[in-house]
Amino acid sequence: MLLAAFYGIAAGILIPRVAYRLSVEPETPWRASCPQGHPIRIWVGPARCGTCTAPYGPSVLPVRLTTTLGCTLLAHATGPRPELMVWLLAVPVLVLLGVIDLTAHRLPDGLTLPLAVSALAGLGVAALLPGAGGSFTGALGGTVAMAGGYFVLFLISPGSLGFGDVKLALALGAVLGWYGWTPHAAGVLAAQVLAGVYALSLLMFRRASRTSAMPFAPFLASGTLLGMLLGAAGA
Repeated sequence: MLLAAFYGIAAGILIPRVAYRLSVEPETPWRASCPQGHPIRIWVGPARCGTCTAPYGPSVLPVRLTTTLGCTLLAHATGPRPELMVWLLAVPVLVLLGVIDLTAHRLPDGLTLPLAVSALAGLGVAALLPGAGGSFTGALGGTVAMAGGYFVLFLISPGSLGFGDVKLALALGAVLGWYGWTPHAAGVLAAQVLAGVYALSLLMFRRASRTSAMPFAPFLASGTLLGMLLGAAGA
């Protein structure tokens, strides 16, 4: 668990630079310079300009705390089971996607689709190893159920759900379905409840209207984490 915490700290330090570069409007090139115009040549690294030394992007502390907490909790609940490696690889990507969605209201295909492929591939390998706590069949079923359900919702009401969320559901459905339908349902329900509470609070404090766009990925990721913890604890 201690190693997972250190991993979360290290990953959290590297996320803000990538988030800054990817948090742009659709059809806009990724950022290649700091706010003062100095070029950023490397994707991974601390979010601080090497020329003017000015920080940029989201604050490092909340991101670091989030990745550390997610990795530590999952390591504690999962234990030394083979699927833990999949969880630890997925947490920083989910945090990165949440930050991008909060900042730019988008989920890049270059993150959501590789996350889905790597999650399914990793769980497929984990299912073959001794001590696995879940089922690859369940992961496949969870992917179909969650992504399919969100796709139908997107067709019915595209204003309430982005297609990027549907693509993200491919990975989230897999990790939730790994432990069975109860954690899967709990994770999906938790995401909806968290998003609803957030939207209601914005309306109450007049920070948004009923037609305002709202990022959904942070709540999808949070709900999925809760479902994964439930499933891992009961596995």
